[in-house]
Amino acid sequence: MLVLQVPPADVTPAPAVPVRAQYGWGYSGSGGEGTGTLNLLMEPVSGRLVAELHGLGERLLLLEGDRASGYRLQVPRQKVDQRAATLAELPLPFLPQVASVEALLRMLRQGEGPGVSVLKKDAAGPRKLHWQGRDPQGKAEQVWLDRKRWEESK
Repeated sequence: MLVLQVPPADVTPAPAVPVRAQYGWGYSGSGGEGTGTLNLLMEPVSGRLVAELHGLGERLLLLEGDRASGYRLQVPRQKVDQRAATLAELPLPFLPQVASVEALLRMLRQGEGPGVSVLKKDAAGPRKLHWQGRDPQGKAEQVWLDRKRWEESK
């Protein structure tokens, strides 16, 4: 009788690779409405994030940093220039609040997060996302994201 030994299952998680993504973006809230483009660079291993939100030919928001040195949020139109040790400490105008780069990736890859719903999916994951929540003043706001590009570095 021949006994085959099966190697143990690989339980090591796949390495988290950097992701570049681009989304069409729409916003509706107490401060008005807008559309534009959201460009993202996310590196889960280091917590690095670069997020640029553009609308009507201007940069509305720039968020950059990493887990080691913290994050900086700039919103020129609102005269906001803040730094914080974590993403959770920064208010993210025009976007759903996320606590970390990993949480942002989970939201974009799986549609997970408070107030987030998936409107359309394809083989790569959520193609269109909708978020409904409250701004810092407690007023209703909504964000729509429509994936245009998704690239994972190998």
